[in-house]
Amino acid sequence: MKIFGVGMNYAAHNKELHNSLLKTEEPVIFTKADSALLSGGRPFFVPDYTQRCEYETELVVRINHLGRSIPERFAHRYYEEVTVGIDFTARDLQQRLRAEGLPWDICKGFDGSAAIGEWVSLSELPDVQDLHFRLDINGTTVQQGHTADMLHTVDHIVSYVSRFFTLKTGDLIFTGTPAGVGPVHVDDRLEGYLEGRRLLAFNAK
Repeated sequence: MKIFGVGMNYAAHNKELHNSLLKTEEPVIFTKADSALLSGGRPFFVPDYTQRCEYETELVVRINHLGRSIPERFAHRYYEEVTVGIDFTARDLQQRLRAEGLPWDICKGFDGSAAIGEWVSLSELPDVQDLHFRLDINGTTVQQGHTADMLHTVDHIVSYVSRFFTLKTGDLIFTGTPAGVGPVHVDDRLEGYLEGRRLLAFNAK
């Protein structure tokens, strides 16, 4: 199983991090180790090597067919389930690595950094580019997103990734986070919702 992430896919999030509403020409892709996967409501352990571990709430799609060099017009055939996920980021490490021109692996792909909720069939939901999702921490909504605001659509992302990597059944794609990212702390309770349905719930330790 491979885990892909998409960076800078919502303009407002780009502005909060880079002070710019920039749009990249192509999706910015990074990967996470399979040990990053956190599922089944298991707790997230805040790493001791970062002073600012941040949540990034995202729509996650799961690949359901083997595919390579998939045309964008056929990309919708390669996924049929989605969920809410959190791409945890060691922000202080990321800032240092970016400043030094180094890869993001240790700030994005560490153990437990790819939390996912329960899967929902797209047949039960509106169009994939018209989905609302949010994250609540300790009962308060801290982040909200609408997939219509994506700079690169889900189908474009699936097609683009498949140019470089053979997509296999079970591979995951985190499609990017909207504005509103922030720090997670020990004893926080995190709950993720998609179209009002709670799909994700776990504690930080």
